[in-house]
This record gives sequence, structure tokens and C-alpha cells, in this order.
Amino acid sequence: MATPVIIFDTTLRDGTQGEGISLSVEDKLKIAQKLDQLGVHYIEGGWPGSNGKDIEFFHRSKELNLTHAKVTAFGSTRRKNSNAETDPNLNRLVESGVTVATIFGKSWDFHVHTAIQTTLEENLSMIYDSVKYLKSRGLEVIYDAEHFFDGYKNNREYALSTILKAEEAGADWVVLCDTNGGSLPGEVSEIVADVCSKLHTPVGIHAHNDCELGVANSLAAVQAGARQVQGTFNGFGERCGNANLCSVIPNLQLKLDYNCISDEQLQSLTSVARYVSEIANVSMPVNQPYVGAAAFAHKGGIHVSAIMRHAKTYEHIVPELVGNKQRVLVSELAGQSNLLAKAQELNLDMSIETNQTKHIIEKIKELEHQGYSFEGADASLELLLRRAFGDITDMFSVESFKLIVGKNSGSSISSEAIVKLKVNGESVYTAAEGNGPVNALDNALRKALLPYYPDIQEMHLSDYKVRVINEKDATAAKVRVLIESTNYDNTWSTVGVSENVIEASWEALVDSIRYALIGKTRVELPDSQTERIGLVNH
Repeated sequence: MATPVIIFDTTLRDGTQGEGISLSVEDKLKIAQKLDQLGVHYIEGGWPGSNGKDIEFFHRSKELNLTHAKVTAFGSTRRKNSNAETDPNLNRLVESGVTVATIFGKSWDFHVHTAIQTTLEENLSMIYDSVKYLKSRGLEVIYDAEHFFDGYKNNREYALSTILKAEEAGADWVVLCDTNGGSLPGEVSEIVADVCSKLHTPVGIHAHNDCELGVANSLAAVQAGARQVQGTFNGFGERCGNANLCSVIPNLQLKLDYNCISDEQLQSLTSVARYVSEIANVSMPVNQPYVGAAAFAHKGGIHVSAIMRHAKTYEHIVPELVGNKQRVLVSELAGQSNLLAKAQELNLDMSIETNQTKHIIEKIKELEHQGYSFEGADASLELLLRRAFGDITDMFSVESFKLIVGKNSGSSISSEAIVKLKVNGESVYTAAEGNGPVNALDNALRKALLPYYPDIQEMHLSDYKVRVINEKDATAAKVRVLIESTNYDNTWSTVGVSENVIEASWEALVDSIRYALIGKTRVELPDSQTERIGLVNH
């Protein structure tokens, strides 16, 4: 039977310390619900002693009816030369209503003398008194030994004495923190093994990613005896971030045979990662392992030819195990194998020997030469292929559009779009305003189509990128616009190219709506892939 490892998520607390990450109370509640569904064991909601938003979160989190996770509040040990019973920070933890408190204390003698400016003996008392007090109030206590690895390397005996003092006071977990993120996996493994030989209390790991080793150090700690891993989704966190649970969980479960969450829950990992990214309004790196859009994307013709014979040739796991999917990229560098694989994915009857196939490849290469990029715009590529094979019926056609952009003195710029479409044989003429010209076009297009296709109200634009292709032409340069759209179940991207940014945006925008309307935004798992998952799991 696989050894269990407890997952402690601190996206809502440590993750929000990352640059550009700000979550409202509503955001935190939504993410907490998703994390619970994934099977996370602890969700660190924030620091009730630091701000009113976190206090509100803890109050409202009681309404979530979580089935897997325990919500934990974060704080520090008591202040120096004071009593734990009257410490405002500790009492806010108690008043928050949680059943689990996570508190941190100093492990590094340098920090004791420099940061909190007290004696080594008083620091030990601060740790003991704080844990003892929270235990007396009926709380489960997780003790985070801040800067433990730096402290251990500087003064092993004192660092060990701090966590032994937390154990003596009744801590339920002792978590070793690589707070500066500067330790190496070999060091972590050796130190965790030493700690586990000294403590009876279960040990955890809290790694930061300053050396790009947050995940590696977490895995090394578990292999050395740690049984709790703290981290964040998508690696959010201060400076270079925390250990990325999107990589930690599948590495532990699929590579090292530990048990973190159920196989069914693991299959929702990608969707949860993207949901957290969407709520935080932060774009996920496409090459993020396991859950990134490019994690199982293939571009080289030799690679694609091989995966068509067997996916294992260039994929280290079955993508569906973590809720992701295989993607074949088609570009000017791609060969016929790429196009055949893409057609197979779309159930299009394409033969490598036909003139039509060769014509489509040449068409794609010509478009890419003009500035199009289909490897980042799967939806536009699918529309192109379906049109070439007569496998699509356009549900509307564009007759014209106009834009009016103006500014009066003392007011902001206003944008109004007027579009004329043909829908089901009927002419539709409508206008709408927007925050800018592209937003106005989007609003007008939706307004015209909504009476005919009400499902488009479920989709929205989630990202908009403009890239100048030939910078030397300055303001007359050709631009490429990539639009990402989502309906919260799925995400798709479209591309437009023109010397006019409005025209390029319009092309990508129309493709985005067309793709949504052909009903291909929800991709069912083919039977063959379902069978592959079953084979791997059993």
C-alpha cells in the first residue's frame, strides 16, 4: 500500500505574497472550494492578525461545507518578553474559529539575534509557550520552523533544540522551512533524515524556489521521511515563489508511488491549476510541467511521427492522468506527420499522399510566412482544416463593421462599434459601446449573435496579446493578435494578422466566436485514452 503524504496548500496565504497576486475574499473562497474538491488536506487561509480581509475569509469559510480539507490560520509565536495568553496575534488565531493553527518561530540563531533581537533562551520559551497555549485552547498546531535549514547549517544543536521544544509543547506537526530557498536537494535529504531520527512528531517540508529547486527539495524531503508538503498552486509566492504543488503532487504520486489524492482527483489537477490562474488573473506559463498547455505539445515532425505510433515515445506519462491532453502543433516547421495527427484528432479523413494534404501544408506555411502562428492558436488551425475539408458550416457571415473613436475635452476616449452580419439568411445590424475599440467590437458582435446563439454568453475573452512582427516598419508594421477565450470549462486561442491592429483583432475575435459556435470547445475523452488511463492506474 502506498505511503500517504499530506498536502498543505498555502496559495491563499504565502501565494498572495507573490508580486502581482491579489485575491479578494470571494476569490479565496472560490479557490478554497476547488482545492477541497481536489483533495488537499490543509488550506492555509491567511493571517487573521494582519488584516481584516483574512478575518472575513475565516468567518465566511465556515459556509463552504468542505469535505476533505481543514482550514488553517497562520501566525507567529508570541512576542518576546510577554505572555502567550495575552498575545494579540495568538488570540486572533483562536478567535478566527479554525480548528488548526500554523505558527512560525525562529530556528536560526542569526535571526534570533538580528531579526527579533532577543536571547536564544527567550526564543525557545516563545516557541514552547505559543504551542502550549494554542494546544490548551483545543487547536491542532502545525509548527513551521522558519529558516530551519540555514539555522541547522549554522548551528545544528540550536536549530534542533527549537523543534524539540515545539514537540515538547505538543505540536502536531513540525515543518522544516527552507525560507530563503537556498538549500540543495542533497542537503535537504540529509538534514530531514537527521531530524526524523530525533523527533517522534511527524515532519513536513516548506520549500521556496529561489534556486529553482522548490519541487526537488520537497521530493527529497519526502524521500528522507517528511510526510507533509507545503506549497502553492502554480508556484505562486514571494520572490521566486513556493514549491509548485502542480508538480509536487503528480511527481509524488505517479513517479514515487506515494498517495496524496485519489486517481480521480488527480485527473482534475490541470483544470484546478488553470482555475486558480484565472481567478488570480495571472497567465500560466505554457511550458509549466504537467498542467501547462505545452506540457504534452509536439512540434518536431520526427516526434509527431513517433507519437502517432505510440504516445510513450515522447511522453513521460499519459496526459489525461493529470487532466491534460496531447497536442500536435502545426507550423511552417511541421511536416506531414503533424498535419495528419491534427486531422486524426479532429476525425478528418486525410491521407498523406493526396494533393489536398500537400496544398494545406503549403497554405499553412504561406500563412506563417505572413506572420500567423498556429502553434499558439489551435482554434484558428482547426477552423482552417475544417474549412479545407468542407467539415464546417459558418453560422454567420460578416458584411461590414465600423468603429467610431472619439474624445471630448475633459472626458475619456469613447469607442462605439457598428456591425452588419448575415445570420441564418437574415441581415443583422447592431451597435455597442466598449472600453476600447476591440471591446466595442466584441460587444457589438455578441449583441448581434446572442438572440440566435444564447450559449455565447457563457464565454469571455481571457487574454489579448499584440505582437509587432516587423518592428523596422514602425507604426506601419504588421501585427499579430492572439486572443484567448474561455467558458471556464475549456480555453481556446485564435490568431489574426494585419498591418492594422483593429483588423487583426477583428479576425481573431470572429474566429473565437466561430469556434465556440461549432460546439468543439468541450472535448470528450476518447475511449482509447480512457483505456490508457485504466492501464496505467491498474
